[in-house]
Amino acid sequence: MPTASKVGDASGIRSESRPQTFKMYIDGEWVASEKEETLDVINPATEQVFARVPKASSEQVKRALEAAEKAQRKWEDLSPYQRAKFLFKIAELIRRDRERLSRILTKEEGKPLYESRLEIDSAAGNFEFYAEYARRIEGDVLPSDFPKQTIMILKIPVGVVASITPWNFPSSTVARKLAPALITGNAVVTKPSSNTPLSSIELVRLAAEADLPRGVLNLVTGSGTEVGDELVTNKITGLVTMTGSTEAGRKIMERASGHVGKLILELGGKAPFIVWNDADMAWALKCAVWARFWNCGQTCICAERMYIDEKIMDKFVSAFARAAGSLKIGNPFGSNTDLGPMVSEKERETTENFVEKAREEGDKIVIGGSEPKGQNKGWFYKPTIIENNDQKSPLIQEEIFGPVAPVMEVDSFDKAIDYANDSIYGLSSYIFTKDNARILKAMHRIKFGESYINQVGPEQFQGAHTGFRQSGLGAEGSKYGLECYTQLKTCYIDWDERPSLPYLFPYGKS
Repeated sequence: MPTASKVGDASGIRSESRPQTFKMYIDGEWVASEKEETLDVINPATEQVFARVPKASSEQVKRALEAAEKAQRKWEDLSPYQRAKFLFKIAELIRRDRERLSRILTKEEGKPLYESRLEIDSAAGNFEFYAEYARRIEGDVLPSDFPKQTIMILKIPVGVVASITPWNFPSSTVARKLAPALITGNAVVTKPSSNTPLSSIELVRLAAEADLPRGVLNLVTGSGTEVGDELVTNKITGLVTMTGSTEAGRKIMERASGHVGKLILELGGKAPFIVWNDADMAWALKCAVWARFWNCGQTCICAERMYIDEKIMDKFVSAFARAAGSLKIGNPFGSNTDLGPMVSEKERETTENFVEKAREEGDKIVIGGSEPKGQNKGWFYKPTIIENNDQKSPLIQEEIFGPVAPVMEVDSFDKAIDYANDSIYGLSSYIFTKDNARILKAMHRIKFGESYINQVGPEQFQGAHTGFRQSGLGAEGSKYGLECYTQLKTCYIDWDERPSLPYLFPYGKS
C-alpha cells in the first residue's frame, strides 16, 4: 500500500495562523511542486489562509498521465467484479471518516456542516452505486447477414480519463466521475478546483488506503491554464470529464479538438421555477427556498429564475420573502446555520454586480441585496429576491450562481414554458401544478435535461444528469453516465469450418 504523506494530512488541519502544506499524488507517491510554488486555500467564513497546495508543472502532469496510461493496462485486465471490491472499500472508508471529511469540506467551501455531511454521503453512495454495476456492463450479441457468423458489440475502457472538478461540490462531483471511470477499467488523473482541493486530496488518500493499484488514480493541483491545458491537450488523454462554467467548457472543446478527445461536460444552468395557481402553495414555497438558497445559491441546478402565475404573484412573493428573511446566515459550523458564506470574494462581487445592475434598471429589491450587518469577516451575502419584468435582462438570461432569486409574473402557462425555454442553458427545471395536463405538457415541452415536478433535487444516482443546449455534453450518473466512460468495439466473428463471403475476389466464385 502506498504510504500516506506526512505533509498535508487534512485529518489534522492546524490553526489558521499556521497554514498546512499538502502534496499531490502521482504514480503512487505524494509529491510537492517541482516549481516550489503553492496555491493558498482560504476559509471563506474567515478569509484566512489555512492550507496550501502545490502548483504542478506541465512535466508533472505529463508524468501523471504516463503513470495512468501504464497502470490502466493491468487495471483493465481485472474483471469488473475485482475492480468493484476497491470501490466498495473506498465507500466504506468514506463512511468511516464522514465527520472528518465533512468538516474539511465546510472549512474550504463554506457550506453548512449539515449540507457537507449529505455531500459526503453522496460521495460514498456514488462509489457503491457504480461498484454494483460490475456485473451489468452490457454489450450486444447480434445475428450476422451471413451463416455461421456472429456480431458482438463490446463496451471497453476509453483508457486514461482526465477529471476536472468544480469548487461547489468538491466531494460528490469527483466521486461521480471517479467511480464510473474506475469500474469500467479506466485510469484517472484528477484536477480539483484551486478553491477547494482538500476534499479531493482526502478522497484520493482513502483510495490509496484501499490499496488501489499504483498509478490507477493520480491527483494534480494547480491552475487551469497550465495543469488543465496539459490534461486536455495531451494525446494520452482519451476522455475529459469536466464540471464547470459554459465558458470553460467551450475552451476545453477547442483545446481537445486537436486530438479529437472524447468529452463529458456538465456546464452552466439557469433553472426556471414555475408555480401555477393550483399548486400546493405551502409546499412550493418550501421547495423554492431550498431550490434557490441551497449552498448559498452556488449550485448548477438552483432555481435561477421564477415564473409565477399572475393570480398568486403577490401572495407568493410576500410569503417567499418572509421565508427567505428567516434564514440564518453565519458560521457554517453552527448547528442552526442555513446559509454560510459564498466561496470567494470574486463570486460575491459577481453576485453584487447583478443586484446593482438590477437596481439601476429599476427592478424592485423585495428583500436582501446587501451583505449582512455584523459580519466583519467572511464572504456572506443576504438571500435576495428581485421582482423583474424583462425576460431579456441579465438577471433572467445570465447565470448568477449566488443567493439571488429573480421573480417574474406570467399570465399563461404556455408563456411560462416559452420563457423557460428562452435561454442558452438547459440543465434543470421545476414545475409546480396539480393539473395532469399541465404536467404532461411541461414534461414534453420544457427542453431541459432534468425536470423536477412538484419536488426539488438533488438528482439521484440512478437518474441521468444531463443538459440541453449550452449546458453540456454527455451524462453524469445512471447507466447512461456509466456508458460515457466506455467506447464501443464491434467484433465480426466467423465460426464456420469453411468460411466464405460472397463478395470477395474473384467475383462470381464462392
